[in-house]
Amino acid sequence: MTGSGAAVELRWQPDAAPRALRLRADLNAAIRQFFAERGVMEVETPLLQGAANPDPAIEPLRVNSEALAGFLRTSPEFPLKRLLCADSGPIYELGRVFRAGETGRHHNPEFTMLEWYRPGFGLDDLIDEVAELINTALRLTGDRTLPVVRTRYASLLEDLLRSTVPTDIAELRQACVTFASMDASTAAVLSSDECLDLLFAVAGAALPTAQLTFVTHFPAAQAALARIDPDDPSVALRFEAFAGGMELANGYDELRSATELAERFAADNRRRESAGLRTLPLDHKLIAAQREGLPACCGVSVGVDRLLMLVGDYDRLRDVLSFTEFES
Repeated sequence: MTGSGAAVELRWQPDAAPRALRLRADLNAAIRQFFAERGVMEVETPLLQGAANPDPAIEPLRVNSEALAGFLRTSPEFPLKRLLCADSGPIYELGRVFRAGETGRHHNPEFTMLEWYRPGFGLDDLIDEVAELINTALRLTGDRTLPVVRTRYASLLEDLLRSTVPTDIAELRQACVTFASMDASTAAVLSSDECLDLLFAVAGAALPTAQLTFVTHFPAAQAALARIDPDDPSVALRFEAFAGGMELANGYDELRSATELAERFAADNRRRESAGLRTLPLDHKLIAAQREGLPACCGVSVGVDRLLMLVGDYDRLRDVLSFTEFES
């Protein structure tokens, strides 16, 4: 009731139709069967964590109460890696994650992520498995699969810019104005990494929707927690997968050095500080675990809600969510 006594009409009905709800159940079952057949163990890790990923592009949701303070996980990556350090073998987790400020056609602050790790796999092995999983999911709604295409990060941006990727910051900012329709005054304050992220997003959104494109050989500055290629230090052993106009997956040949991990965490916090963001407490347990030894492995995360959009030919993320509690 309002203060004047008038009734407030609340929309309580689900956002997803029954078909989407059933398709989600079928997809979850197919994912679990896929990994059971391959001997990859399902695990569960905490939603509430004491540390956070300091990546400036990802903002965690904070939890503060009289009992505790912490963060809702932005992914299960850190505890999964601690399990790997404890000799878990190949593992996966299918569960909810949370990120602040993510609302829109392809975003929601709470969403479902599938993440798995394969000791002994190379990046090409993992790309093959991701493609197999996505095409297995597509067969839930008919006899269809997507052709798989691989392209390098630099090639993708060169196709967009119709030239080599500039290294000069002024040229990168001008490319953002020209190809991302950005206001010049806004582009003038972007860093090189922010320019590349923006141009990559534009190029990725323009990829053919009816193929599964794996973009590989990211620049070393975009490594996140991937290893640098020992044969070419200018690139990172990382990929992203696109289909249906969406990014579906992000995979790494995982960084194993605890010293370098701590250095990258510290660098991320410095970037956060420079951008006017709060620095975040680091996961020292993960650093300690990696000092004991992370096995050589590759790992990947897949946005399950977006995969469900692709499988069911849905246009918006909210069409596959039972309830959308926060409007964009």
